[in-house]
Amino acid sequence: MIQNIDYANIPNAFASGTGDFVQLFEPQASMFELEGIGHIVASFGTESGHVPYTTFMAKQSYMKKNPETIEKFTRAIHKAQKWVDSHSAKETAEVIQPFFKDTDLSLIETVVDRYKSQGSYATDPILDEEEWNNLQDIMDEAGELPEEVSHDTLVNTEVAEEIMK
Repeated sequence: MIQNIDYANIPNAFASGTGDFVQLFEPQASMFELEGIGHIVASFGTESGHVPYTTFMAKQSYMKKNPETIEKFTRAIHKAQKWVDSHSAKETAEVIQPFFKDTDLSLIETVVDRYKSQGSYATDPILDEEEWNNLQDIMDEAGELPEEVSHDTLVNTEVAEEIMK
């Protein structure tokens, strides 16, 4: 396993012949497949189970000083999660296309559909203990977790639980 490649250069390194396989974000993986550079043979989203790949963190002191900001931010995240969950891949692709200017709309739609069918998009803002432990298991298996930390020690779901009532 090659781990000393700068994150932003991983796709280019693979495309130039470094390595036999690579884990890529979408839409890069699908673009490589369309261009004949590689083939999608597995999906981390399917193989890994629910993993909190994107999380939002704030210091406890910030949360105490800015409860309204934390609540509004969490509400916005949840509103977006519900919107994605209740709209088609095509509708979602059309909305996010400006963030992928060099990517064809049909490819974005394919990627969104894949993610939706895999259950990759969270439908609520709660990082539960099972997801937390799953993430730690992956990090541990990769040799990147010096020690486990309990869910209760680092995760505060109070605001998320409150806004979902």
